[in-house]
Amino acid sequence: MNSLKQLAGQTAIYGLSSVIARILNFLLVPFYTRVFTDTAEFGIISELYAYVAFLIIILSYGMETAFFRFSSKHKDSNLVFSTSLISLITTSLLFAVLILIFYPQIATIIGYGEQEKFILLLGLVLSVDAIMAIPFARLRFMNKAFSFAIIKLINVSVNIFLNVFFLLILPWLSDIGYNINFAGIIYDPENRVGYVFLANLLASIFTLTFFLKDIIRSEFRYSWTLLKSMLIYSFPLLIGGLAGTVNEVIDRIMLRYRLPDNIDALEQIGIYGANIKIAVLMTLFIQMFRYASEPFFFSQEKSKDSLKLYATVLHYFTIFAVFIFLVITLYIDFFKHIIGSNYHEGLNIVPIVLLGNLMLGIYFNLSVWYKLKEITFFSALFATGGALITVAINYFFIPYYGYMASAWGHFLSYFFMVVISFIVGRYYYPIPYNISKILFYLFVGVGLFLISGVIDIEDIFYRLIINSLFIFIFITIVGYRERSLMNEIYSLIMKTRK
Repeated sequence: MNSLKQLAGQTAIYGLSSVIARILNFLLVPFYTRVFTDTAEFGIISELYAYVAFLIIILSYGMETAFFRFSSKHKDSNLVFSTSLISLITTSLLFAVLILIFYPQIATIIGYGEQEKFILLLGLVLSVDAIMAIPFARLRFMNKAFSFAIIKLINVSVNIFLNVFFLLILPWLSDIGYNINFAGIIYDPENRVGYVFLANLLASIFTLTFFLKDIIRSEFRYSWTLLKSMLIYSFPLLIGGLAGTVNEVIDRIMLRYRLPDNIDALEQIGIYGANIKIAVLMTLFIQMFRYASEPFFFSQEKSKDSLKLYATVLHYFTIFAVFIFLVITLYIDFFKHIIGSNYHEGLNIVPIVLLGNLMLGIYFNLSVWYKLKEITFFSALFATGGALITVAINYFFIPYYGYMASAWGHFLSYFFMVVISFIVGRYYYPIPYNISKILFYLFVGVGLFLISGVIDIEDIFYRLIINSLFIFIFITIVGYRERSLMNEIYSLIMKTRK
């Protein structure tokens, strides 16, 4: 129970910062979907950030997880920090140089020859963010969750401010007669999407200044032997990360090339990308859990009750994730207003995407065994299998079902990864997961959602009342089946009051 309290406390801190940061960052979604009334403009943002998701995995090449692993077992954690930092700085600067030289050609290859500056801006963003991966990881390793939270919040706040400045304030000043267009350098109304990427770059550079002191104090000590060991450990994670990113974002790229010619692909990508954002609460929960649990799992490895603890964590993770799924799907009449009305035609993908994210969270829990056993080859293997499923479903079914095929590919790939990771993990690192209870909560959550859809009450007031009843039923079931934990929590609360 004490270990769970520690994990809950760290998750709460990371969660609070993530909640605030995500809420602030998420304000950009209703902002973008109203500023960019042309869904194709938001489609450009969605597609290019899909490329960013791939490249950040390559540029960080699994060093974040390798840093956690080697810092926890190496006698000189400062040497681990310095070695991994030097490695990332070197590769990031090399990438920045290549972008500065070849960004026009890259833009042409991916179909943005007339917007080549987008590629330049995003390339520089990637270089800066990759360098910051290890300093952020060190804060987590040292349990400096508060510092981590503050810096993340500052990054998001600066990004939001700059977006508002470039996309709202400058156009307003221009409309009321101020001359702010100095040869197109300050404000170009025909190139609004570019300001999204410029804001991102400036926010990342500003955030990097918070780590300059730590970088300078690292003394730049370097161990080639240590780096080789870290790279051997992290390379399968790189492959797995790339394959996992395929599951996350390849659909936005493939939609552009697999949709029929009579359909505006960028508009469809914009609608799909906006509706995915409605699943933010599930994504947020998984993210804040990941921040807290990764170092926690490593720290509990030598505990005599570690296996039971890992099983318990997954059990309660599933309960909370199913609850989030129900809240978003049953109150979709509220959550749909997060995005502009031009994007509402894609709301039917939200439940599928949520279930896919839920599977991702379960897979992250299951992945603890190959990280602890240091056989990260399985990360690459499982993620590659999931990626192949994603690519196949998108390739064959997008021409017929559009972004609905992409949503199902998202879910099925993670479902496959959950099943295969559980089966193989039972052999190498048998954790006593209570599968019957986990499946029970999953079936109850999906069942309540399906019943709500069958009832299909047109009046929104009565629909919300019925859906609230379904959520109450789920909470009641959880309270009854988990009453031993509820009693323990109640006892702790009463002791705290005394």
